[in-house]
Formats: sequence, C-alpha cells, structure tokens
Amino acid sequence: MKPIHYFSLLLYMSILAACSSKPAVTSQISTDTIPVKVMSLRKENSKFTVAVSGQFTTDDEVMLSFKIGGIINGLFVKEGDAVKKGQLLATLNPVEINAQVQQAKLSVEKARRDYQRTQNLYKDSVATLEQLQNGKTALQQAQQQLSMASFNRQYAEIRAPKNGYILKKMANAGQQIAAGTPALQANGAQADHWMLRVSLSDNEWSMLRLKDEAVIETTALPGQQFNGILSRKAEGVDPATGTFTADITLTGPRPKAIAAGMFGKATISPQQNTQTAANWQIPYEALLDGDGSSGYVFITNDNKTAQKVKVTLGRIDKNAVTVTQGLEKAKALVISGSAYLTHNSAITIQSTVNPAK
Repeated sequence: MKPIHYFSLLLYMSILAACSSKPAVTSQISTDTIPVKVMSLRKENSKFTVAVSGQFTTDDEVMLSFKIGGIINGLFVKEGDAVKKGQLLATLNPVEINAQVQQAKLSVEKARRDYQRTQNLYKDSVATLEQLQNGKTALQQAQQQLSMASFNRQYAEIRAPKNGYILKKMANAGQQIAAGTPALQANGAQADHWMLRVSLSDNEWSMLRLKDEAVIETTALPGQQFNGILSRKAEGVDPATGTFTADITLTGPRPKAIAAGMFGKATISPQQNTQTAANWQIPYEALLDGDGSSGYVFITNDNKTAQKVKVTLGRIDKNAVTVTQGLEKAKALVISGSAYLTHNSAITIQSTVNPAK
C-alpha cells in the first residue's frame, strides 16, 4: 500500500507545481485618444456689432380721449382705418354740454346788465365804487365761465391730430366714458416716420453713439434689409425691464408691409469700431462654462494632448465670442469634441480650421 500512497503524493505535488509555475499573462493597457477638430489661433482687429430686437413704431402713437365725460354718441372709425388730419372720429351726446354753454351765456348776459346798471347808479352817486368794481368782476367771471364751457364743447368730439391709422378702438357708441379715458389709439404711419424701438444693456448703451448705422430685418419681409441710424438713447433705465430704451430710425426706402408693434431685429455697427483692440474670435461651441466675463476652453500645443485653460471674455457678438486674455500661449483651439475631454486628455486631430478673415 505504501507505493500507492507515494505515487498519489507525487502526483499531487506535480499538479501543485504546474499550477504555481503557470506563466503570468501580460496585459497591455492601451490609451484611448479622442478625435477632435481644432482651429488655429491668431489675433485680429474685429469690428464689433450689436444685435438687438424690438418693435416697430412711428413714435407718434397717441391715445385719443374726450375732454369731458358723457355718453358716446358715435364712433365713426374702425381699427385699421386710414384717417386724415382733422377728420371727425367720435362725438359725445351734446345735450349736457350744450346746456352748460347756454347757461354760461345767460350768466354773461345777466352780469353785463348788472354791471351796466351799476355804472349808471355810480354816475348818479347812488352806487359806490366798490359796487361798480364788484359788478365788473362778476361780468369777467361769467365771461370766463362761457369761454371754458365753449372749450369743453369743442373737445366733446375727437378729431384726428394728423394723417395716420386707427390702431385700436377702446370704446363703443352708447357707452358712458369718463373725461380723459382713451377711446381710440392712432398713429401717424402715413408719414412713414417708422423706427424700431429696442432695449440695450449697460455695456451696449455705453458702446453705442447716436447716428451709429444699423441694418434692420423683419420676419414679415424675409430676405429684405433696411438701413437705419440710432436716433435716440434713453438717459435712464426702464424700471420695468432694467434696460435702456433706444430708437433706430429707418432711412432710405421704407418697408410697405409693416405695422405698429411688429417684431424686428437690427445689427448696429458702433462708430468706435476703428479703436477696437486686437483679440481672438472663437466659435460658440468652443466655449465651456461661460459666466458672462470668463469661461474655459481646450487648447493644444502639441496636437497630442488637450489642456483646459481659463479665458477672459469680451463681447458676445452675432457669430462669435471675443476672448481678450488667456490664449497668449496657445497654438490651436479645440472647437469640436470638447464635451468628451478632460485636462491632459489624449487627442487625435481630425481636421484643422483656419479662422475666417
């Protein structure tokens, strides 16, 4: 039995030796590279533009109302109607105001008679000088009351202040309306004094000057552009929006298919473009984690690894972002594939784009 035990022991030891002497498997760790597109960098003197949007207006829109309250007798126009200067647009029921005018006339006649009578008595030394002066004052007061009543009767009707259009009707015939309550809204659009009213940020307001040129577009007239100039800048912030209001007046041929309140957009070219310093213009997709004044981008100097660097931002224009600092030592900017990168990631250059001139 002993030879059998020895044989089993030898076989077991041989198996252990074979297991312990199994050659180690060497694994090769391959580093994955991320394909990216890059853009070569160079400073350039770019002409900034300011993109704004707003609504078209004629700057002479007016709310038309009656001077006195009363019952509306008639409204003779509808929304969209063209009107001529002086055209009768609405009237109040004249019964009450006519009665007031007639009452004022009677008061004048009575005051005149009283004054004449006092004059005669004064000549006969029956009336005193004080009575004569009081009679004259009463006559003057009555005349002023008549003048006021006549004025109110004149404005118991609404007439068009200039050639234009009715934008909105806010009352109807038979309705009682208070003095000064708007009944109609009109403008002077027939004079073609159109402008685009826009809002500006603090930075845009300080950068722009009056008479800066602009190009205006509207979705109502696709493919068409109109020239304009910055004609007005507000000197105070609108508390409702926190922005500055500005007007861009259209110059040259006016658009025909346009209406008050229609949306439009404009690109303004500041006059101080000639003093613009050289900076880098980078595409939007290259910028990461921008907070208004700074952000991050990926660059490469060896075309093998990408580095994440912080940059200082200037203006955000219509087609690009301006970088003022942070790219002084960079050779190329990663413009595609940045979302998959971390600092010192290995990259493969798919293509290189040259910045537009």
